[in-house]
Amino acid sequence: MSAAAPASLVETDDEALLRDAARGFLAGADPLARLRAMRDEGRATDPELWREMAAMGWAGVLVDEANGGSAMGHRAAGILAEEMGRTLALSPFTSSAVMAATALAGRATDRLSAVAAGDLSYAIAVDEGPKHNLATTALAASRVGNRYRLDGCKRFVADGGAADRILVLARTGGSPGGADGLTVFDLEADRAGIERTRRDSIDARDAADITFNGVEATGDDVLGDEGNGLAAIAPAIRAGQAAVAAELAGLSAGAFAMTVDYLKDRKQFGVPIGSFQALQHRAAHLWTHMEVTASAIAHAGRALDDDADTAQLAVSLAKARAADTARLAVAEGVQMHGGIGMTDAHNMGFFVKRARVATEWLGDYGHHAAHVARLRR
Repeated sequence: MSAAAPASLVETDDEALLRDAARGFLAGADPLARLRAMRDEGRATDPELWREMAAMGWAGVLVDEANGGSAMGHRAAGILAEEMGRTLALSPFTSSAVMAATALAGRATDRLSAVAAGDLSYAIAVDEGPKHNLATTALAASRVGNRYRLDGCKRFVADGGAADRILVLARTGGSPGGADGLTVFDLEADRAGIERTRRDSIDARDAADITFNGVEATGDDVLGDEGNGLAAIAPAIRAGQAAVAAELAGLSAGAFAMTVDYLKDRKQFGVPIGSFQALQHRAAHLWTHMEVTASAIAHAGRALDDDADTAQLAVSLAKARAADTARLAVAEGVQMHGGIGMTDAHNMGFFVKRARVATEWLGDYGHHAAHVARLRR
């Protein structure tokens, strides 16, 4: 790395403006209060908030201008994801504006334009087991004449209950465990034979098991090349991992800010508990974790913008660090709030639950730490 490289971690003027605009909008929208109300009502989506985000251009942050987007890049998408994480804003941003937009780039302009406008939402159905592993795909896409027949199930698909379309990874050849013989299909969510079963998620967000029972597909539904599905979906997965990492970094910052406010307000023995040296040390330790993670998040976004094909090391490092930092942030948040931090009446619990789910999505700490170890050999 050259001596000038660290300068790339500094936000540009445009990025700073984007962050300020996003933070101001979300402060007014109060996503955390909306999330609590929706959870209590049994709803897992907030279409109105997403429409407002799309109107601000967030849905098109990775879409080219010819298709109605702004093409601001992955670092900009990460900034938006951070600010959403800070306030626990509920939206299909990562699934649609990041992952689907990346997968569709240069392939399906009509759908890409609809994604950029916020009129079309996607779910990315890739995992079938409890852990992220594309090669274990067993959902079969069997040839029947000049068509395909899809049979199998994808588990715990984020945004899967309300999405308009689904990008599904299926096996047209080979066997589970192998990287060859995988194919990506782009299907409308209400196609005959697709059954979606909502899953109760601890973070009160949209998640579903999606079952494919004899679903018919044609060559027009294939995204990329048959049998080379990993090449078609890998850029979208990397982009999604970076966005989730950024969300976790923002979540950590939100939990930290809430904790610091409490340390300033809560008094014992007539003084704020934030004046106690032991709590100051713990807060400072968490802050240093957050600063290093913020650099990793910025680097991952820059790496994706510079050369997405070689960015996996930066992305996995960011996801691993963000997962570990979020774990520490919410644990310290609960501990330093004391008993109230364990109650549903306090908002810290929402940060704890979202951190747990987002850490698992698209690869947990162990998954990405292993990637980093392999790629640095």
